[in-house]
Amino acid sequence: MNRRTAKFLQIGLPLGLGVFLCVYVYSRFSPEQLLEVGYHFGEADYGIVAIAVSLSVLSHLIRAYRWNYLLEPMGYKPSLANNFMAVSVAYLMNLFIPKSGEVSRAIILRRYESVPFDKGFGTIISERVVDLVFLLGFTALAFALKFSVLYSYLDENALLEKAGYVVALIAALGLGAFLVFNFVKHPLIEKLSGFLAGLKEGMLSMVRMKGTGAFLMHSFFIWGLYLLSFYVSTQALEATSDISWGTLVITFVLGSFTFAFTNSGFGTYPVVVAGILFVFAIPETVGTAFGWIVWISNIASIVFFGLLSLIFLPIYNSRN
Repeated sequence: MNRRTAKFLQIGLPLGLGVFLCVYVYSRFSPEQLLEVGYHFGEADYGIVAIAVSLSVLSHLIRAYRWNYLLEPMGYKPSLANNFMAVSVAYLMNLFIPKSGEVSRAIILRRYESVPFDKGFGTIISERVVDLVFLLGFTALAFALKFSVLYSYLDENALLEKAGYVVALIAALGLGAFLVFNFVKHPLIEKLSGFLAGLKEGMLSMVRMKGTGAFLMHSFFIWGLYLLSFYVSTQALEATSDISWGTLVITFVLGSFTFAFTNSGFGTYPVVVAGILFVFAIPETVGTAFGWIVWISNIASIVFFGLLSLIFLPIYNSRN
């Protein structure tokens, strides 16, 4: 497989999946249901939506501030402005190429703050590990609150068996990578091993940092703002304003997972949110409108701040 084909698959497959889901879902709606979706879009309180988006942006700012807790043990302390703009550009890049945002963050820090790419990228991986722990914690909470309903749903749709296959595949890939890096001697493997050494140093900065408590506190703030933003969004529609705490958490959690499958959740986020709300007796038209309102409003803010950051990064750093 050449590089062009691989790049096409990396970009085209997630985007194609999102488009397919959009077409599939809306093709099942009757004209009356489509009108109902449009009605819910019209009745939404967009002032409340703006507050929810502001909370998300605040979480991005805290993420930018938290980043320095990982960078300082290696002797680097970028400005908060550069960190925030790097984070904003990263979210923007993920809209077009999934997972490219992590790379762009490290590149921006290397260019404007002289942080070596491998070390900066290592701290970003550490962040993602922490984020995954928090997401799994919310997942455990969601399953505890709605275990019986969710288990029945997963069992009826044969999703438990599929999850087992995914875990087995990840374990096999991990074992294969371990064997290659420890027993295969090749210049390319050795070069990659050197890069991984720098990556490891960046990841281990989380162990060496002095403000572990402050780092965790900021992590709680970030995820608390994510959940609070989602809760505030539910108040924008009358039909979703009184959903239970358990339904809120499980919808938030499963919606968050969709960002790994398509370009920042394009297509998958509204479908999953609508599907989960439907399980808990919220009409599919309401869930679909709500999912798109949340997704579009957040993506609009990502595009706005991402483009501004691309413009102001060279201006802000022109003194250097």
